[in-house]
Amino acid sequence: MVQVTELGYIGFGVKNADEWKQFATQTVGLELADDGEPDRFYLRMDNWHHRLAVHTNGSDDLEYLGFRVPGPDEFGEMRHQLSEAGINYRVGSDEEAVERHVLEILKIEDPGGNPVEIFHGPEIQFSKPFYPGRRMHGRFNTGTGGLGHCIIRQNDTSAARRFYMQLGMRGGIEYKIRMGNRIVTPVFMHCNDRDHTVAFGVGPQKRRLNHIMVEVDNLDDVGLTHDLVRKHQVPVTITPGKHSNDHMYSFYFRNPSGWMFEYGYGGRPATHQSEYYIEDVYGHQPESGGFGDPD
Repeated sequence: MVQVTELGYIGFGVKNADEWKQFATQTVGLELADDGEPDRFYLRMDNWHHRLAVHTNGSDDLEYLGFRVPGPDEFGEMRHQLSEAGINYRVGSDEEAVERHVLEILKIEDPGGNPVEIFHGPEIQFSKPFYPGRRMHGRFNTGTGGLGHCIIRQNDTSAARRFYMQLGMRGGIEYKIRMGNRIVTPVFMHCNDRDHTVAFGVGPQKRRLNHIMVEVDNLDDVGLTHDLVRKHQVPVTITPGKHSNDHMYSFYFRNPSGWMFEYGYGGRPATHQSEYYIEDVYGHQPESGGFGDPD
């Protein structure tokens, strides 16, 4: 079975481009890459042309997820695999591939209505080393784990799990968390050595996108970013703590579009065996809305 290898890029829309540029560079530490396109700009985390594509269309929500396959052979096999599974897809044009800075692309939609793209051959700019938007002790941890992970909206978690299994992912329930009178059982899907790449089932969401997790390779950058978030009066939604599933030390905060970033360090590799947890190791207390949508 052909497997996607990483979450390569994410595209999302925003209302306030200037506020986002300031936030992404001065708070998160991302590098701004502006190719002069009037309707978008890009954010870098490493030597890829971009990891985040920011469309100034006003949606303040997810536009697409981009999952990588190793090369043209796997790209062709993925098309066959999707056809056999009865999943409709469209092969993108040369112009659409150029727009995403990849060699080939196909487009599908997951059961929750989230646009998904499968691609190979991203543009890598070794001649343009990553330059953070503000001082960092280290760098973002991407490599074989991709850009990080995200939690997205799904109304039918079983259907979503089956869909992402057709992309070669594996996974299932990793938490049983009591929230008021109900037990929440989010599903986490794996495709590489990162504990999870995409997850869903945290509860009702107004937006497609709940949060994006970015990981750094130096613990001090989590502390530095937490100080910057507090200094700029950015709402912290989940206080610093350590997850039980990926052992990530992290905290969550809102961005100008209202969904969240998780900023973390020290995630363990995927165990590739089923376990579940009823709470985190420590910390991670809700502070300003928690996992819910803002008022």
